[in-house]
Amino acid sequence: MRHLKARAALEGRSLRDLTLDLIERGLRTPVAAAPSATSSALPTVRLGRPMVLPDGAFSHAGLSELAQE
Repeated sequence: MRHLKARAALEGRSLRDLTLDLIERGLRTPVAAAPSATSSALPTVRLGRPMVLPDGAFSHAGLSELAQE
């Protein structure tokens, strides 16, 4: 809100006019397509088979042990 108030003051406009203008601009901007669930910016690595975790691996102590390996 402070950023908007400062910008309105710098532009010599009311907060209401600035807010309406920004909302109208946002509504006129085309909506970008959402990335699909299959596309990822991160690389994937296939290891051939799933990694088997020992019992209790998801406890704090178990995760700590896995991190040490």
